Amino acid sequence: MIIGTGIDLVDIPRFERTLERTPRLRERLFAPAERSLRLPSLAARYAAKEALIKALGGSDGVHWTEIEIASEASGKPHFVLSGTTAEVVVARGILTLHLTMSHDAGLATAFVVAEGGPL
Repeated sequence: MIIGTGIDLVDIPRFERTLERTPRLRERLFAPAERSLRLPSLAARYAAKEALIKALGGSDGVHWTEIEIASEASGKPHFVLSGTTAEVVVARGILTLHLTMSHDAGLATAFVVAEGGPL
């Protein structure tokens, strides 16, 4: 059963200007393993985190650095959640999070489906 969906779109040049104006934002938004990634990948991960918050129905108990986007050997992205963010996902009955991301032509996007068990 689908519990929630979320989508987000990020203008990469605008995102770059924001990071340049506020360098500490990288530490506040991204897990340590993500911080050294190229800008388009960071923008897609930002979109994924925003899409996750939308799929959850809000940001209560969710912390940006507790949401990490990692890749399987095949390149398929997936969430690695920790702390209260992981607890929120479990509390909302979510068993599986599906994630897809892309970036091209100055834009980054992500789509999330939060799936739970049968009623």
